[in-house]
Amino acid sequence: MAFHVEGLVAIVVFYLAILAVGIWAAWKTKNTGSEGDRSEAIIVGGRDIGLLVGGFTMTATWVGGGYINGTAEAVYVPGYGLAWAQAPIGYSLSLVLGGLFFAKPMRSKGYVTMLDPFQQLYGKRMGGLLFIPALMGEMFWAAAIFSALGATISVIIDINVNISVIISALIATMYTLVGGLYSVAYTDVVQLFCIFLGLWISVPFAMSHPAVADIGLTAVHPVHQAPWLGSINSLDIYTWLDNFLLLTLGGIPWQAYFQRVLSSSSATYAQVLSFLAAFGCLVMALPAVLIGAIGASTAWNETDYGILDPMTKKEADMILPIVLQYLCPVYISFFGLGAVSAAVMSSADSSILSASSMFARNIYQLSFRQNASDREIVWVMRITVFLFGASATAMALLASSVYGLWYLSSDLVYIIIFPQLLCVLFIKGTNTYGAIAGYLFGLVLRITGGEPYLYLQPLIYYPGCYPDENNIYIQRFPFKTLAMLTSFFTNIIVSYLAKYLFESGTLPPKLDFLDAVVARYSREHMDKATLVKSDNIVLNELAPVNPRHSLTLSSTFTNNEAFNYVDSSPELSNTEDN
Repeated sequence: MAFHVEGLVAIVVFYLAILAVGIWAAWKTKNTGSEGDRSEAIIVGGRDIGLLVGGFTMTATWVGGGYINGTAEAVYVPGYGLAWAQAPIGYSLSLVLGGLFFAKPMRSKGYVTMLDPFQQLYGKRMGGLLFIPALMGEMFWAAAIFSALGATISVIIDINVNISVIISALIATMYTLVGGLYSVAYTDVVQLFCIFLGLWISVPFAMSHPAVADIGLTAVHPVHQAPWLGSINSLDIYTWLDNFLLLTLGGIPWQAYFQRVLSSSSATYAQVLSFLAAFGCLVMALPAVLIGAIGASTAWNETDYGILDPMTKKEADMILPIVLQYLCPVYISFFGLGAVSAAVMSSADSSILSASSMFARNIYQLSFRQNASDREIVWVMRITVFLFGASATAMALLASSVYGLWYLSSDLVYIIIFPQLLCVLFIKGTNTYGAIAGYLFGLVLRITGGEPYLYLQPLIYYPGCYPDENNIYIQRFPFKTLAMLTSFFTNIIVSYLAKYLFESGTLPPKLDFLDAVVARYSREHMDKATLVKSDNIVLNELAPVNPRHSLTLSSTFTNNEAFNYVDSSPELSNTEDN
């Protein structure tokens, strides 16, 4: 394949435009808020992200390279089809549920990161444990989409995969480094526009190619392969449900989502943003579905691709760039390539910023350096943005099973963090003992279920399991959801058991080594009922910590509006600020 100078120029122009927007947004950050709130401005954008920008950035966070490429691949693969393209519906429902039940309690308390309520209720050590699966999910996701981008660019303009990955990662890391959430949010607006325009321009050209049959016909009738609408085998119904619940419920407890929620100007706006993003995810999936259907309707031996089809060549995961390359004119394929690049960068920058925000605030600041100045926290964030960006790039270049690692880590987010989030927000009385027990039970059940992508054999063989071509057993039983429910109920049961044993005198107070039950005031914990039941956090119920000039305890977990929060409507919010 020839080297396309035009394609390279188009990508360079696109990247420079994105970088310019990111630098402009960084300048805007410096002019937002007081100097003492600089770190919070980087993490949550000064809490003044409006509906338009907020809706775009929340949508772009989900509509990434994996979302677009994965949806097209699922529709294309024979035997699966649209019936197995669960991401559009699953993530949209995830955003709806997040808006209905999680956005308001999180935003109304004025938290800065997703881990704040865990550290408030369970202590800083438990917050550190929950940081591990959250970090793994963000990092492996960023690495996986960087890897997908490199392969995509190499398909269309034939440049070295490693070079394309490194340059893309550098651009995304650079504007995230200088501008934080403002840079990520405003570049998301440009990127989402590019995704929408680039893919929709490509669809009619690909559909009109002579080798492409009527996609309405191929949807229900086998022409070149099985119908692309697909079907769900009765034996696979539990696997389908397990994966769907993972996407729907496991899509909620991500820092990338709550960063947008917490950056909105009010709790009501946070809910509306979630609903707008849910609609945006569905709309943005349509061209990817059509491209997958076009791939399934193409006689590939009548194109320049070759005699064998992408499935036979084991390139089904690249069906979207292959359609752009071989079924569209050259200049149109470059538009599509810009769209895929935008999709990847819009998700990668969010993951890098999310990981950096949680580390700087919940690990470095709250766990080790409560007296750290705001300037110090900002520099910690900048360093970790660079380190996490470099780590994700290295994994994309070196790891052969990045997607497998991401699948496993996203399972851990669903199995460990989601039930903990339910407990910390809605179940009164849970404590650190229950949280640790639930964490461990969920982790053990997930790992013992095996992971085909990492060639991990299961230790527990659930009903219906069968060996694949590599003799790795595949589970049909919904063991991931079982592990999540086990983690949830273990947290509740152990918490109440510990509470009963200590309060009844069965166990002496000295055995409460985590200060989770007997000690009402602790350096580790805050009052258990405050977060769940009270709309106003009472200062004398909070745990004492070492204060500093720029960070008092009241501002550690809340901002000022959380103390006099009455209603989450924008009008009342403005009144309160005055």
